[in-house]
Amino acid sequence: MPNTLNPLELIARHWQPSARFVRRAALATVVMAVVIVVAGGAVRLSQSGLGCSTWPRCTPDSLTPTAAMGINGKIEFANRLLTYVLCAFIGLFIIAARARAPRRRSLTRLGWAQFWGVMGNAVVGGITVLTGLNPYIVSAHFLLAAGLLTVSVVTWRRACEGDDAPRDVVVRPVRQLAWLLLAATGVLILIGTVVTGTGPHAGDAKKVHRIPLNWQEVTQLHVDFVYIVCGLTVALWFTLRAVKAPAASRRAVLELFGCLLFQGAIGYIQYFLGLPEIVIGLHMLGSALVWIAVLRVVLGLRDRGPLADGPAPDGEHESLPAQPAGAPAGSR
Repeated sequence: MPNTLNPLELIARHWQPSARFVRRAALATVVMAVVIVVAGGAVRLSQSGLGCSTWPRCTPDSLTPTAAMGINGKIEFANRLLTYVLCAFIGLFIIAARARAPRRRSLTRLGWAQFWGVMGNAVVGGITVLTGLNPYIVSAHFLLAAGLLTVSVVTWRRACEGDDAPRDVVVRPVRQLAWLLLAATGVLILIGTVVTGTGPHAGDAKKVHRIPLNWQEVTQLHVDFVYIVCGLTVALWFTLRAVKAPAASRRAVLELFGCLLFQGAIGYIQYFLGLPEIVIGLHMLGSALVWIAVLRVVLGLRDRGPLADGPAPDGEHESLPAQPAGAPAGSR
């Protein structure tokens, strides 16, 4: 009896996507992960968190929102539908990565990691509704979305580079400084979720349980960490310049600093204007951009060589020297 081909292998026999297509499919998952973060914020800021009263159905008797539920039901249901759109983009990437020859198992594994991350976060989103927007579950929901964004950025990076063994482009203390910056940014985002859990925008017009902390004190702690992250970013840039790190690494740090300036300006604007919804939405977009930027900084400090079919288009990958910057010239 002949061996039965699985669907992905059958597609691979009839379609050979280009490396550029795979890279763009990976980038599309990053964009959609950001859209999911911003859409979740829109649900909360429009007080539509309980627009659908239950999960996975919208009401106990209807899968979709009814006319009586108004705009809030439509917004919440549209956010749920975005999950399917995200899955479609991830599915396209998985198919393209599997069909591309030579086959790169690391890419398909990362694609499936994204898919299961979406499924897990969908369940947490359902728990969020069933618990009446418990602020701790809401925070977990956002952090899982940030985790999905992390995997999608790593996937995009891997799609733009080869499969050589990772080679550091800077010496170990510089890498440690970059990881410290990543950790501080992670704490900054975590504190941001606490600010959300204590602030006035609970996600529904009804009385919703909030985290029992002083909102202004938590906000001040959040601001303090902004200064820490900015300081570490500046320190890393000067360090990379001192050790003559590749231009791409220094440019990534400048891009991060630009995102931080944008995010900081939005943060102050929303504070002094009394937390208008549209500005908070921009702040959530900024948090996603900052996280992408800091991941690019850390990932850019190692090199895995060019793709097997040649270097990627300009701006997507830059082949970096294997020798750590700052090492003696005679050690090459």
